[in-house]
Amino acid sequence: MRSHEPRSTSSCAACKLLKRRCSPTCIFAPYFRSDEPKKFAKVHKVFGASNVSKILIEVPEEQREDTVNSLVYEAEARLRDPVYGCIGAIALLQRKMIELQHDLALARARLARYAANYPTGVAGTELDRLTMTGLGEFLVACGGFMDSFNQSSSYQVNQDAHMYDLTQIPYVYHDQL
Repeated sequence: MRSHEPRSTSSCAACKLLKRRCSPTCIFAPYFRSDEPKKFAKVHKVFGASNVSKILIEVPEEQREDTVNSLVYEAEARLRDPVYGCIGAIALLQRKMIELQHDLALARARLARYAANYPTGVAGTELDRLTMTGLGEFLVACGGFMDSFNQSSSYQVNQDAHMYDLTQIPYVYHDQL
């Protein structure tokens, strides 16, 4: 556990930024080391030291490090994109997933057309084997993620390879990420 690690004699990043004396019981010290001043500066700018302190006190000690990591991630995202924060990054990834589902639907349609026009027999069986082998390796490489995503995804591509209306998802420019 980080809070039981020996501390150096210098103040933590939080106390340095707040220009106060760092006590041995400082709530920030185990999570905002003195060699990472920007980490606390970002969190402080978005959430404020008092709010972060209250959050850390309310969270069980074994979950505090994860809490701090989440706060740092959210603060960085919020500083990059003040309007959407993390949601903008999530929306961008959802858009990319929809694009990939669309591409996959088109590829499957093309493959089906090719297979229908291809003479049956050994070559057709070989094409099916190659297709299923490649898809199987992809699904294994994803570790089953694609199956769970397809079951829980609210965005699906219909048979005509058209996407549903996505006007409710915020648009994030690539240079913002």
